[in-house]
Amino acid sequence: MRFKLPIITFLVYWYTRCTAATLRLRVIGEDPVTALQKAGQGVILVTWHGRTFLPITRFRGRGYWAFISTSRDGEYQDRIFRRYGWQTVRGSTSARGAVQSALTMIKHLKAGATLAHTPDGPRGPRGQVHAGAIFLAQKSGCPIIPAGISAAPRWQLSTWDRYLVPKMFARGVWIYGEPITIPPNASPEEQREAALRIGAAIDALEEEAERQVRAWRGARAQDVGACRPA
Repeated sequence: MRFKLPIITFLVYWYTRCTAATLRLRVIGEDPVTALQKAGQGVILVTWHGRTFLPITRFRGRGYWAFISTSRDGEYQDRIFRRYGWQTVRGSTSARGAVQSALTMIKHLKAGATLAHTPDGPRGPRGQVHAGAIFLAQKSGCPIIPAGISAAPRWQLSTWDRYLVPKMFARGVWIYGEPITIPPNASPEEQREAALRIGAAIDALEEEAERQVRAWRGARAQDVGACRPA
C-alpha cells in the first residue's frame, strides 16, 4: 500500500490530464454560476457520481471543495483531487463522521466556497439524491445548481455508478440548470420533494447533454464524409 498508492495516483492523474487536454468541451449556462461566485455566494454544484471525470479535471486549480471518504479508495481519490488543486473534507460514512464533515463544509459554504458534490455518492444507489445535499443547502443557505454531463467516445466502467471515462479526443457537453434553494425551515416532506426535484433536474440535463454530444459527433462525421473524394 505504501508504494502502490503514489504509483497509482501518479498514473491516474497523468492519464486524466492527457485525456482532458485532448477533449473538446461545450459548457452551457455557466454565466449565472460565475456571477454568484463573484458576488461571494457559496454554491453547491451537483451531478451524478458517475460523471465526475470532467469536473475533476476542468476545475483544476480553482480551490473548489469536495467530500472524500476516509476509506482506502478515498486515499487514492484525495491524492488525485489535491494534485488537481482541490480542497477536500474527509469524512467517514458513519453518522457521526458524516455530521462532522458536513458541519465543516457548511462553514466553508457560508464563507463563499464552491462545493462540487455527488448527491448519490459515495456508494449509491445510482441516480438517487441523498439527504446530505439537502442538509448542506438548508443549513448553509446556499443554492444547489444541478448539472448534466456527457462525453463520447467513452468507456463506461462496470461499477455501481457506471463511471464515464472519455476516450482521447472525445467531445463533451456540460449543461448547468437553474439554482434550487432549500428553505431553512423546510419540512421533511418538502425536503423529500426537493430531493426528487434535484434528481429530475440532473437527469433531464444529462439527457440533453447526451443528445447534444450525439448531434455534435454526427455533424462531425458528416463533415468528414463530405471531405472524402467521390
